[in-house]
Amino acid sequence: MAFVNRREILFLYSVKDANPNGDPLNANHPRYDEDTGQIMVSDVRLKRTIRDQWIRDGLHVFVDGELKTLKVRAEEMKKVLGVKSGQEVLAKCIDARLFGATYALSKERFSWTGPFQFKWGRSLNRARVDLVQGTAAFATKADAEQRSFRNEYVVPFALIAAYGIANQYSSSVTGATDHDIDVLIDGLWNGTRNLITRSKLGHEPHMLVEITYNEGFNGVAGSLDERLEIRGLDGNRLSQEEQLALRSISEIQINTRAVSEAILRHDRDVKQVRLIHSHDLIMSGLQPLGNLDDRLVVEKR
Repeated sequence: MAFVNRREILFLYSVKDANPNGDPLNANHPRYDEDTGQIMVSDVRLKRTIRDQWIRDGLHVFVDGELKTLKVRAEEMKKVLGVKSGQEVLAKCIDARLFGATYALSKERFSWTGPFQFKWGRSLNRARVDLVQGTAAFATKADAEQRSFRNEYVVPFALIAAYGIANQYSSSVTGATDHDIDVLIDGLWNGTRNLITRSKLGHEPHMLVEITYNEGFNGVAGSLDERLEIRGLDGNRLSQEEQLALRSISEIQINTRAVSEAILRHDRDVKQVRLIHSHDLIMSGLQPLGNLDDRLVVEKR
């Protein structure tokens, strides 16, 4: 049964000595806002993190990351799932149910707007991008006297906030369920921890806030990622130089007061707030959420 309660998700994770989201049109340089100094991560990157985890978990996904045509992939999945139409395939693939899909083969053409969507993620701190050079494993020519060189970009440290909304109205078309949303949350947390490729090793999840609203509520607290603030362990705001010098989550605390107050403004419409956080994260400003009483569920991972 399609889910009927709107949800909001705020996710916070750190990246150390890795490339959060390279731009293939810019020599794989990390996506970066030159004006603010913030590292940026696309919604596509976030969805890939989740999809990769779903594949590890043995779930059916339609977009598997392999280079192939829509026709080839559709035929593959029809055989795997034992169905005949594209719509039947997508209905059995969790990524299509949640993120949507466009299908256009022969006379079967339709488009699903995914009920769950992320906005672009941004780092809470000003960060820098370093160019690292080294030697490759092999030479480029048989008669070369030395191995070739390689270049790569890394971000010394960034704390990235991502924000998403689960829209109950679109779920009625795709068939996304409450269980699908729960699986998405686990995929986001565990998938971030399992980013262990050479360019992605160094990702760690630290906080996930999920707000589930009462049935019939159509609003949102809104832009929760923009309400988070990093501060020093003494509670003071960090200068740009101090932000650039950060190298560990243990050097800072996360002020969540603006997030908590935004949620409490919809107190009567909130069914549950779920807070997952790492053992290393230091948080402040959570006091307003105490007014939710038994509607607040806290979990350490």
